[in-house]
Amino acid sequence: MSAPIHAIQAPNQYVEVNNRKLAYRSMGAGRAIILCCRFRGNMDSWDPEFLDTLAGQGFRVITFDYSGLGLSGGTPTYNPLQMSSDPLDLAAALGLEQAVIAGWSLGGIVAQVVLARQPAWLTHAVLIATTPPGPLAKPAEQLFYDLARMEENTLEDETALFFEPASPRSREAASRSAARIAARHAERSVPVPAAWAASNIGDKPNPQPFPAPQVLEALKRTSIPLLHIGGDHDIIFPVENWYALNGQLPTLELLTYPSAGHGPQHQHPRAAADYIGSFVRNTGAA
Repeated sequence: MSAPIHAIQAPNQYVEVNNRKLAYRSMGAGRAIILCCRFRGNMDSWDPEFLDTLAGQGFRVITFDYSGLGLSGGTPTYNPLQMSSDPLDLAAALGLEQAVIAGWSLGGIVAQVVLARQPAWLTHAVLIATTPPGPLAKPAEQLFYDLARMEENTLEDETALFFEPASPRSREAASRSAARIAARHAERSVPVPAAWAASNIGDKPNPQPFPAPQVLEALKRTSIPLLHIGGDHDIIFPVENWYALNGQLPTLELLTYPSAGHGPQHQHPRAAADYIGSFVRNTGAA
């Protein structure tokens, strides 16, 4: 029996689909879970401990670079409606008849669009530190835009972006996560161009960052189990916006970590992955 492939060793692989090359990595075996990454993210933006723990839960964990970004070819876009074609095309190219769709931040918006577009092949949807469609009950903080638009971010910046700087434990978790992410040395992906990314996000909070009423209606009607994992102080996508939809989304489960920010799965990589595994094993479409 071959040894498992860990995240920092997973080779870059490619598929040609619909006139562009998509780069992806695969680790583990079992039910596929496709992870859509965050704003300015690529395959190297995920904490390896989170990915390895997911694989240990019996998943085939698949990460990828969006079209035109990282190591993927094609035309780049940060329009979630267009971005949703990437995980859909990747799943088709890999012959996946069933999968879990998951996404972090912007990737969580993409995952929701995937669910609305083609729900038949999905068993579950896992949304991490993202926003629901529609107007917000609580807006983002200006700090996110000030930091996310910078050419490069220091560890202190990343702690403010993805963790809770006021918590010593969260700050320590930020340092550990950054070290794990930096542990991969070979075949790293290509950073998203900072100027291009900044031109696609604006410079101040948007009162309705996900204006897609058709997606909200799909979430209200779906029988697919939904899980949102958040932190209690997310400076870009406050978790309060999900709680504001209590009673409207029939399959939504909410997990909120205390003293945590926009990267709860990096602050609690094992606990979050364990929870996802339990969620998928113990829930099913109504």
